[in-house]
Amino acid sequence: MTARTGPEAPSLDRDVDASARTELPAAGLGAAVGTSRRRVLRRLLRRPAGVVGIVLTGTVVAVGLLAPVLAPFDPFAVVGPSLSPPSGAHPMGTDALGRDLLSGVIFGARTTLVVAGLVGVLVLLIGVVVGTVSSYLGGWADDLLMRLTELFQVLPRFFLAIVVIAFFGAGLGLLVLVLGLTSWALLARVVRSEVLSLKEREFVDAARASGASGARIVVQEILPNALPAGTAFLGLILAQVLLIEASLGFIGLGDPNVVSWGYLASQAQRFLRVAWWMSVFPGLAIAVAVLGLNLLSDAVTDVLGTSR
Repeated sequence: MTARTGPEAPSLDRDVDASARTELPAAGLGAAVGTSRRRVLRRLLRRPAGVVGIVLTGTVVAVGLLAPVLAPFDPFAVVGPSLSPPSGAHPMGTDALGRDLLSGVIFGARTTLVVAGLVGVLVLLIGVVVGTVSSYLGGWADDLLMRLTELFQVLPRFFLAIVVIAFFGAGLGLLVLVLGLTSWALLARVVRSEVLSLKEREFVDAARASGASGARIVVQEILPNALPAGTAFLGLILAQVLLIEASLGFIGLGDPNVVSWGYLASQAQRFLRVAWWMSVFPGLAIAVAVLGLNLLSDAVTDVLGTSR
């Protein structure tokens, strides 16, 4: 007998090809995502703003992590004459009590790192969950979660933090909780927009056709592609958080048990004419941290926009 060469054979070939196409996106997703991340990193390093943002942000992170090693003195210890200008013994001078300002700025970086890190975790968790659930489910769930997001987006975070601190007292943990619970709205909207676009893509349809559950599609197919855009906006959110934290410290509502850049700037208010270094160096530290986050976020946003 001879093999049939009628319509049945090409149909079988088409079925095999369709099955292969269905399995390939799920099987090769990890490699594709890894390649995409390397490509984004290479493009980021080609941009001056990206390089400067990485250097400035990396410097703040490194100083915060190595604060006990880098700081020459305890930031609360009296180690020299009061209001001493910058010198070899004290490169950034001393404050009104004779405490080393360089040590205060270094430990202030650690406080900044703690606040930014913990707030970032809260913002990521809440923003990603709300944005993903809202866009993937749609309907009444989308309407409800977006109205909730708009409510949190219009809250005046600075004045809300003042009210909370006035009622419950100053504390780093309370400040992180307030800023984290009120800063996720923008990230949720960005993630929602990304998921709305991604859930209609071919590789998501292929995952559905292969029998993948909704949770698996979201975790393995959609989120790895939606998170990079959300991460870019996270830097802008954290820059605003750092400014709010420094502003609270400046008006005397920061945690009195830790050194922060806002606290150091607050201590300099009465000595602006006689001790310029007390305000200049903490102010420069705040500017470096905020500028680094903004430059890095802008560069990542540009790179992601041109890579699509």
